[in-house]
Amino acid sequence: MNSDRDNVSPLLTQLIPAGHCTCQSSTSFQCADCLTCLASPRSSNPEHPAPWSFQYGRDDQTLGLNKNQCDESFPGLFQDISRAVQYWKPRGGISKDDLDAIPFESGMARAIISNGELYIVATKAKGKDHRTKILATLGSIYRALSSSPTRLSLPTIEFVFSIEDRVDDIDATGHPVWVVSRKVSEESVFLMPDFGYWSWAKSHIGPAKARVERGKLSFAPKLRRALLDVARGKPWGDVKELEWSNKENFLTMEDHCRYMFIGHVEGRAYSASLKYRHACRSVIVAHKLQYIQHHHYLLVSSGPEQNYVEVERDFSDLPDRMDELLNDLEKAQRIAGNNVKTFRERYLTPAAEACYWRALWEGWNEVSMNITRDPTQPSERGMRYESFVLLESEQMLWFSFGQGERR
Repeated sequence: MNSDRDNVSPLLTQLIPAGHCTCQSSTSFQCADCLTCLASPRSSNPEHPAPWSFQYGRDDQTLGLNKNQCDESFPGLFQDISRAVQYWKPRGGISKDDLDAIPFESGMARAIISNGELYIVATKAKGKDHRTKILATLGSIYRALSSSPTRLSLPTIEFVFSIEDRVDDIDATGHPVWVVSRKVSEESVFLMPDFGYWSWAKSHIGPAKARVERGKLSFAPKLRRALLDVARGKPWGDVKELEWSNKENFLTMEDHCRYMFIGHVEGRAYSASLKYRHACRSVIVAHKLQYIQHHHYLLVSSGPEQNYVEVERDFSDLPDRMDELLNDLEKAQRIAGNNVKTFRERYLTPAAEACYWRALWEGWNEVSMNITRDPTQPSERGMRYESFVLLESEQMLWFSFGQGERR
């Protein structure tokens, strides 16, 4: 299953696989204008000083940027929120009946934000994996909430989210659910940052900036095998299957970042590992993607702001693209630099994540005001987040406030 060469050592080598995927449709991202705007020089006239601008090293860990600072810092990041708002507006917005009609499946949670507090209404989890991912998502929401400069004046919202990989895993097509990824045709959902922005349920993997892994072949055997076959025997190919029980092919983030080229492959759904790969000053080579995450609008596949390389889903053009890059190292270095500048130093920072959550709440409120007309106090409908996280693990698996620990 592996390429023939296990220890390719020269400078500027190797394509390493990542995630997974299954079908032939794909998505195009067009947001280069957002990055071009960021690259434009600002006024240096002392009589007309430039407005506040985001600075990596000063602002990237700042969770409390205000709305104007968020908009100034991250143009293009909130594009999918605007898309979802425009989907629901002509449909009369989202009602409480719409929320109640959502099939409440395993891997889902229902919550309320009111008066600057987070209340948990219900959760449903199959086991530890679901529970930890729900907790991580709630933790991210609470972190963005507690750091909001307008925390006490935020509008009351009620929402349902899922940590499952796919919209059809939870039968959410046509429903207003917060999800981690979607296909182009799944227009009713709202994208949220995935649970990995909090941490990952592996002892050696921390927040988004910590580690990446190789891919598991069984998640998408047809697509992954195509990559293995194309890369086998190539001087730039170091493509191997990952088996969690076998550490031989495991790579840390530091290991990945030693490669000039890092491959990214979807699986049965999106691959959450892309955000980890953006931490490397490397050229990310990805097939045409089918699943959209909230930050994918900033992927640019051509032009001066190019920050990754896109190939066909069957990898048929991969050898030619690799030869082109290896023969033009200046271009490869520019793409790798743009990858870092765009993602590691801006759009995947903790500051960007916090801004995204608050923009999501604002957009959601714009089309769901009818939901919050319920006169019942949130404290009578949900448990405070601080209390919820102290529950026993078993109590969290199937929680419904006011109806006992299990429904």
